[in-house]
Amino acid sequence: MAADRPSRIAQFRRIFQVTKDADPRFVPTLVAVPLTVLVVFVVVGVLLDATLLWTGLGVLSAVAALAVVFGRKSSSAAFTAMEGRPGAAAAVLQSLRGAWTFSPAVAFTRNQDFVHRVVGRPGVVLVGEGPSRSRVEQLLKQEHRKVARAVGDMPVHEVHVGDGEGQVELSKLQAHLMRLPRSIKGGQIGALNRKLEALKGSQPPLPKGPIPQQRRRSR
Repeated sequence: MAADRPSRIAQFRRIFQVTKDADPRFVPTLVAVPLTVLVVFVVVGVLLDATLLWTGLGVLSAVAALAVVFGRKSSSAAFTAMEGRPGAAAAVLQSLRGAWTFSPAVAFTRNQDFVHRVVGRPGVVLVGEGPSRSRVEQLLKQEHRKVARAVGDMPVHEVHVGDGEGQVELSKLQAHLMRLPRSIKGGQIGALNRKLEALKGSQPPLPKGPIPQQRRRSR
């Protein structure tokens, strides 16, 4: 445990510095929110003539507020740093929790347009990303037809990552997938994914680059 402590501290420092560089309001917010929480609890304690009790509760609440602010701001900074980079959506999909299987870059172009595939309770979800909206939409349609032929009446969803109309922002990608209707049972996910893996025989080799490898998660 002691050996892990320096690396954790170094990781915390890196996250803090990255977030600070990305968001000028990070440090002021990190100070202001917990301090405001503490002041409110102290004032309530004074009014109720229970200063010690409410100050203690205020300290605990301020620490919790500090953790929430740090987590949200650092996550936002991470998404901001990833946006626009090839494979950003794949990095987000790789960290999906729960009964999902993830296959990166099942379709792509030389111009770094990608379609990734995840399989979960909503069925099959094809996630497109890339610099050209038209190329990504075409890739999604092609992959949708191929997948639909393989899975029959199983639901197939398309998601296009971006900040335009009808697209899903990178920071909201995981939440969007979690809100999709549950259409299949958990026990069907593995069999459905194995059926889709058979399509790999017609796939060209993956391009060189930081595309994550396939990962499988189960509850």
